[in-house]
Amino acid sequence: MRTPTLGPAERGEALAGMADQELDVLVVGGGVVGAGTALDAATRGLATGLVEARDWAAGTSSRSSKLIHGGLRYLEMLDFALVREALKERGLLLERLAPHLVKPVPFLYPLKHRGWERLYAGSGVALYDGMSISSGHGRGLPAHRHLSRRGALRVAPCLRKGALVGALQYYDAQVDDARFVTTLVRTAASYGAHVANRARVVGFLREGERVVGARVHDMEQGGDFEVRARQVVNATGVWTDETQALIAERGQFHVRASKGIHLVVPKDRIHSTTGLILRTEKSVLFVIPWGRHWIVGTTDTDWDLDKAHPAASSADIDYLLEHVNEVLAVPLTRDDVEGVYAGLRPLLAGESEATSKLSREHTVAHVTPGLVVVAGGKYTTYRVMAKDAVDAAVHGLDQRVAPCVTEEVPLAGAVGYKALWNARARIAQRAGLHVARVEHLLNRYGSLAEEILERIAEDPSLGEPLTHADDYLRAEIVYAASHEGARHLDDVLTRRTRISIETFDRGARCAREAAELMAPVLGWGQEQVDKEVQHYEKRVEAERESQRQPDDLTADAARLGAPDIVPL
Repeated sequence: MRTPTLGPAERGEALAGMADQELDVLVVGGGVVGAGTALDAATRGLATGLVEARDWAAGTSSRSSKLIHGGLRYLEMLDFALVREALKERGLLLERLAPHLVKPVPFLYPLKHRGWERLYAGSGVALYDGMSISSGHGRGLPAHRHLSRRGALRVAPCLRKGALVGALQYYDAQVDDARFVTTLVRTAASYGAHVANRARVVGFLREGERVVGARVHDMEQGGDFEVRARQVVNATGVWTDETQALIAERGQFHVRASKGIHLVVPKDRIHSTTGLILRTEKSVLFVIPWGRHWIVGTTDTDWDLDKAHPAASSADIDYLLEHVNEVLAVPLTRDDVEGVYAGLRPLLAGESEATSKLSREHTVAHVTPGLVVVAGGKYTTYRVMAKDAVDAAVHGLDQRVAPCVTEEVPLAGAVGYKALWNARARIAQRAGLHVARVEHLLNRYGSLAEEILERIAEDPSLGEPLTHADDYLRAEIVYAASHEGARHLDDVLTRRTRISIETFDRGARCAREAAELMAPVLGWGQEQVDKEVQHYEKRVEAERESQRQPDDLTADAARLGAPDIVPL
């Protein structure tokens, strides 16, 4: 099956397609749950539309810990069903749905007490592995192992000798969360879904009590249009309450935002061959391998300020540095931090005893005829949330609809990935690239990497690395605009690539080169190129300023000093 491009022309066609017919299902919200819902509906043969007010994954789904995991700490809470469900999804993603995007990653859990802690923690990790295997999709990961202090220091020399008496090592998985969402959207489009970002729902269409569609504003070209749909799914995450307010319906639950921040530091600052998981007084702290970097996170604090741009304060950064430095032989300092990002978890806060316990679980509700709400949950279980949302929508359709098949539908780039990986040396020779470059492309695009290699064959200059961000090729910037729905410079530097958190200058030095590569694809003149670069530089400075502020209020005010390039 051909994977469609998501360029400017295709976006226009998708908007026209939604306006010209009555859809079976319109999904509002382009994060992982919304994208997954669109794919689920489209693969059941339903006429499907997906709209997103900003960019794909612009909210929570690009700012997670980038882990695909069962949630080891939920075992301690005795939430076995949630862990089992997540472990099954982890296995599906690793083995079948997205082996090009989801990768195994080892974690070391240092033990601080002799005897009882090894028995207690070891029993939990053994149960975790056992539940993974019993799910039928967990045999691809190595089993956990017990390590002495000497053995632990051999795999993680960065640890202070006095910080542990031994350790456990186990495996989970990780993903580039924003890239995964973009791939989900392209996969949904390949099965016939009409998808458009920068298209904001500004109201719902009603016939009596029933919701029969939405009024959508085109953020790029201007103008409103109506999209009629037999069922609408609200999958807007931390914006759920605001979306519901458009029809003055909120239901029996609401969504509370919890802020989590992460630091990115260079690989050479932490000498280890494995990730780390550490206990804090409030939660757990991860040190996660991330290419030539480490991700250190996360925090968990209430947030009731601007949801589009949650800000990390100086206190947040100090909290993470203080706790990770408790176990490191060579402490991290502010000067080691390349990037900082903050995201909001959508937690369910109930208004009755029945919903108050939901926490990281998800819920689906038919809050009014024609409108389904899906909320809560965690990234790993997006597919289950999507299935439940479409199942609820199907109840409102007066027709027989096929059951969910997404367990069997590989994402774009998955088919053929393993064969291409085996042939990567030959591909590199043919393309005139170093094999490490081909590996990089295969692990970001899977078999769709061939499309990038074709562009490089047509224009060899695109095979050069981007100046000041040499992990990425110039071709990837062009491809983001032509094939992956990137509409603005910020989309490319923040989500299609991770340059905004992987370089000390936050991408400022490569911004103009990237904008000039995007310009021919998106029809920009020099004035728009200048505008894109200036906006990005202001955003970087506003984020830096927010991270110098002592608390949430001042950090939020500083971050809002840089307006969006497309005002909402």
